[in-house]
Amino acid sequence: MSNQERRAHAISDRDSRLLKSEKIISLVGEERFDAARDILEVGCGSGIISNALATAGHGRLNVFAVDVADNRVEKDGYIFQQVHGTTLPYPDHSFDLIVSNHVIEHVGDRNAQLHHLKEIRRVLKIDGLIYLAVPNKWRIIEPHYRLPLLSWLPQRISDAYVRLFKRGSYYDCQPLSARKAMTLFHDAHLQINDVTLNALRTTLTIEHPRHPITRLVNGVLPDWSLSPALPIIPTFVFMLKPLQS
Repeated sequence: MSNQERRAHAISDRDSRLLKSEKIISLVGEERFDAARDILEVGCGSGIISNALATAGHGRLNVFAVDVADNRVEKDGYIFQQVHGTTLPYPDHSFDLIVSNHVIEHVGDRNAQLHHLKEIRRVLKIDGLIYLAVPNKWRIIEPHYRLPLLSWLPQRISDAYVRLFKRGSYYDCQPLSARKAMTLFHDAHLQINDVTLNALRTTLTIEHPRHPITRLVNGVLPDWSLSPALPIIPTFVFMLKPLQS
């Protein structure tokens, strides 16, 4: 699938994007976020997260953002550049923090996904950090087309499935399983910290603070009791660093 065929899946709901930016800062850690000076969001979509990160930086942050299409509804507070493909238009070791939030599944096949990661690693500072979230290939409801089991199917069948329900002419996403994600990170020479369970707890705290499920998961259940659900959890979240040779 060529870059020109990739469609935009930007989320323009401001409230959900602001909660997402709060989650990103929480998982990165406020101390590390406060120490950052240059941040890049790869695949900024609506631009709301980039703006929210800049706002949270209270004027001390330089926030940059790229995407293959300009679908921004929020254009202030950061520097945007439209790109083609997965090559990033920045010098080596430019950024303290790079955010790739539900982007890697949109960039193309495995080679394109690996290049996406290698480019992020290239422009990351030696002691920098990557926040990367990706939908689980094995989630029940595919998040972009809202069709059950769509990402489980071979490309030809998933294309037909999308056409059958009049959601488009082809399926243009490639979510990752946990195993494939780990293999990609290894091949991109990235150190892996899987923070999916912490992300789940953080999401519940931020988005559903008074829900009984939040009280159960965050107040009662230990990590070991939640770990068996990891293979089918909707979204994986990783903190990645460059492997030092």
